[in-house]
Amino acid sequence: MKINPAHSIQQYRKLQETQQKVDQNKINQSDKVQISEAAKKMAEGSEISPERQERVNEVKQQIENGTYKVNHQEVARKLYEFWDL
Repeated sequence: MKINPAHSIQQYRKLQETQQKVDQNKINQSDKVQISEAAKKMAEGSEISPERQERVNEVKQQIENGTYKVNHQEVARKLYEFWDL
């Protein structure tokens, strides 16, 4: 059996070259984000009205003061309405 070390070296070099090409392709690739026009329109329309912002601020203040009371029956009724298709 004849052993040819040059043949083994050539295979090793080919493997290294292939690996370098793969690594180079990975380096050239980058993540991209694309936002659809529909999503852009949704983002524009998500502004909070002044009345809504005022109510949010009132609830925040009540929570901070410890005076906010949850109406459990109203929450249950709304959940029931939501899930009762």
